[in-house]
Amino acid sequence: MATIKDIAEKAGVSPATVSRVLNYDPELSVGQETKKRIFEVAEALNYTKHKNKQKSENQLFRLIQWYDSEEELADLYYLAIRLGIEQKAEELKVRLIKENLDELSEDKADGIIALGKFDAKQVKRLQKLNEPLLFVDFDGMLYGQDSLVVDFQQAVDLVIDHFIKTGHEKIGILSGIEYTKESRNEIADPRKQFFQQRLTRLRMFHPEFMIAGEFTVNGGYQGMKHFLETAHELPTALFASSDALAVGALRAIQEAGLKVPEDISVIGFNDVSVAKYISPALSTVHVPTEWMGELALATMVDIAREKAPVPRKITIGTQLVLRDSAK
Repeated sequence: MATIKDIAEKAGVSPATVSRVLNYDPELSVGQETKKRIFEVAEALNYTKHKNKQKSENQLFRLIQWYDSEEELADLYYLAIRLGIEQKAEELKVRLIKENLDELSEDKADGIIALGKFDAKQVKRLQKLNEPLLFVDFDGMLYGQDSLVVDFQQAVDLVIDHFIKTGHEKIGILSGIEYTKESRNEIADPRKQFFQQRLTRLRMFHPEFMIAGEFTVNGGYQGMKHFLETAHELPTALFASSDALAVGALRAIQEAGLKVPEDISVIGFNDVSVAKYISPALSTVHVPTEWMGELALATMVDIAREKAPVPRKITIGTQLVLRDSAK
């Protein structure tokens, strides 16, 4: 595991600055470029790359993201996937052009990697380019498009099984709130859906322990803070739909004078590089985000080379990583 000192040396800043950035210190005044450099270095140093010798491809792909740079730093999930895509492209000598969905170039590309969430209107706009299209972290099968997604049901089952195994009966969730960019349609959090279904079957579902916030550290903080100020009873275990939400929740819990994990065990989702540097170190569901990005690029190469008779959906599994916040 890379240390804070390792990250500081590579990013060209002090260890104290790295520590405060990785812990999302709200009082730290540092530029977006510095934050971006620190987070990208942390991701790179904590990712174990498995290289395979592959034939170089002379191809050009569009990379279209729904997040801008500031939003990417608020939740590192998409940053990590993007880095994986870029690393694999460099390895295969594939050219990438990063484009905004609202400002698509007229350049002809061999394919499109669309990273993020998209509504029907946006999907149609991408399809009009008449280029091979792969959605990443969005199920485009309804639109007849190839997709690469995470197995959220398996992930939720891992968390619930652990909480039950360790004696918890009052289990809550801090789910995420997000919207499509243009139409502002709310995107349902699949982790919330699977969480409710599973605990309902087990007759352990507590609707009063359903909390929500925007997919940011501040969203998690505000959602958890409001819950703690108004709740009549508290869960003993909490699952957060992202590590960013979990980091915010940890801050709110500690400010309320409660201890983690003694009073409330917390498990996040994604296992971004900063999770291990939080205090207490964050237990989380590990999604192999950089590898997911690499797989997206490799899959796009295959799709561009040979059209399949039917669209494919590749589902990525997850692992539970236990650290201090849920031991």
